[in-house]
Amino acid sequence: MFLAQRPSAAVIERFLDSSRGQPLSYSPVGIVRERPVKGRLDEQVVAIGTGDDDQLRARVALAAWKQFDLGWVELFPKAAPVEVGTTVAVLARHFGFWSLNGCRIVYLANSSEGERRFGFAYGTLTNHAESGEELFEVFTDAPSGDVMYRIRAIS
Repeated sequence: MFLAQRPSAAVIERFLDSSRGQPLSYSPVGIVRERPVKGRLDEQVVAIGTGDDDQLRARVALAAWKQFDLGWVELFPKAAPVEVGTTVAVLARHFGFWSLNGCRIVYLANSSEGERRFGFAYGTLTNHAESGEELFEVFTDAPSGDVMYRIRAIS
């Protein structure tokens, strides 16, 4: 949904309500996990700290959707639970207009035995301007002990 001005809280809430019934705009679910990936892949992996304290801080930040604290994008609801099935609205400010985009958490990327990993992927809904899946995760690199942040998207 494209808008000439920032939408009101009521407009955002109506958009969120209607998004909950929208299907995903792509298939298959899990496409950012596949290798090789079909489609346009964007991936960034950066070291953000070292050790258990930094790992915990990174997990807490990701669970609080801090990756959306960019100044030009906001997430609704603000405290959306990181659970499969959670639907969110992403409000983005562009050059001269705004957009609202629906997404749903489609899987969690949490620790398996012996691995230090936390994250989730969300998929675009049919009311999103794009089509695809995005993964946000933090993990500890075993050889170095560095805490890493990964964002991986396919559209």
